[in-house]
Amino acid sequence: MLSLSLAGVCATGTVQAAITVLDDAQRQVTLAKPAQRIISLAPHITELLFEAGAARQIVAVTDYSDYPEAAKKLPSIGNIFALDLERLLALKPDLVIIWGTGNAKILANKLRSNNVTVFESEPHDFEMVATSIERLAILTGTDATGQAAAQKFRQRLDNLRKTYALPASATPVSVFYQMVRRPLMTLNDDHMVSDAIRLCGGRNVFGKLKELSSTITIEAVLAANPDMMLTTGENADALADWRQFPILTAVKKNNFYAVKGDWLNRAGPRILDGTEALCKHLATARSK
Repeated sequence: MLSLSLAGVCATGTVQAAITVLDDAQRQVTLAKPAQRIISLAPHITELLFEAGAARQIVAVTDYSDYPEAAKKLPSIGNIFALDLERLLALKPDLVIIWGTGNAKILANKLRSNNVTVFESEPHDFEMVATSIERLAILTGTDATGQAAAQKFRQRLDNLRKTYALPASATPVSVFYQMVRRPLMTLNDDHMVSDAIRLCGGRNVFGKLKELSSTITIEAVLAANPDMMLTTGENADALADWRQFPILTAVKKNNFYAVKGDWLNRAGPRILDGTEALCKHLATARSK
């Protein structure tokens, strides 16, 4: 992930080494020296930067960057869908980290056309979260902190896998993940939520859908007949409408569960908090 190249030679003869890593779009991101003015354009990126030990270098974030607590004190420049490009450029960032999906690609190209170094962040699995911490730490000169944090993440992940590994003779619990209630939407197996479901011994009933997120019908859920229904939030109230369908196994067994959205949907360090909570719910569902 890391390579060093000769960026120049000072008058004293001292060689400066450029820093290069690959971002999640498999593009090379090169800096002449560790970034000192960073703008985070997604909440999960802000969390990754704090975990990598680069909190002091962040000069601005986007809306909803609310974790850790110190992130709330950082100035916000709006959100990815309504961003003031002139204001962003006025902050003179030496690194902008952007959520590399959808319309954000257009913004990334605009930034590059203004000679701004961009890192696209879009982790799709647990290991990509760990390497994100390491790569961001390299770009910000906090290598040791990032490596230690990534190792801690991997160790906790390994412990979760050992604790909740599905016995060879066991059948996975079928899970419907309700991402949005109206319109009814879910996620496929390319999303980290499905990674968490698999780790816990479950199977996403809509994992084979072509799109990462898709609108589905009530009839499709009834046909899938999941053992368990999952959503995000403080409680499972958003799943209450399904009680009108007593033929569903999840309704018969009262298998409705919720996990905090920031834990489960953000591709940052707290995905393991969400995974652990999910594993406990899934174990309860299995026991029924």
